[in-house]
Amino acid sequence: MAFYASVGKKPILLKKELRGHVANRIQSALYREVVYLIGEGVLDVADADDAVSWGPGLRWGVMGPNLLWHLGGGQGGIQHFMDTLMPRMAAGWPGLGNPELTPELQQQIVKGVLDEAHGQSIDELAAQRDQMLFDLIAVRAKQGSPSDPNA
Repeated sequence: MAFYASVGKKPILLKKELRGHVANRIQSALYREVVYLIGEGVLDVADADDAVSWGPGLRWGVMGPNLLWHLGGGQGGIQHFMDTLMPRMAAGWPGLGNPELTPELQQQIVKGVLDEAHGQSIDELAAQRDQMLFDLIAVRAKQGSPSDPNA
């Protein structure tokens, strides 16, 4: 933990073993729903990317979902959220998608991504991503962590 923190990472401590990396599992669950929504014709690839990056992704760059739901509970915080809002959210979970990843759906996503990239190379897109991440990390380092009052 100390080593990763010393090289600028934010290590997490797993309480038990599980298959895969935690962040990758969370990312995969979100992407499963993105693929489902695209496959169902709810939105296109670019709109799915915007919905994630300008919605939860933007907020998650500041604090994680649990602290955000704490804010979402208003003055009652996370307890109010759990008592009043969480049951409605959990009731919707069975309706979340489990897409069939057909070759046609894969090609629809490939075409959508290439259209969204507007001819930019992988290196150009990576440089844009990296610069924004460096800037966000710098802001977070300057501001401190919302969950650490000593930061």
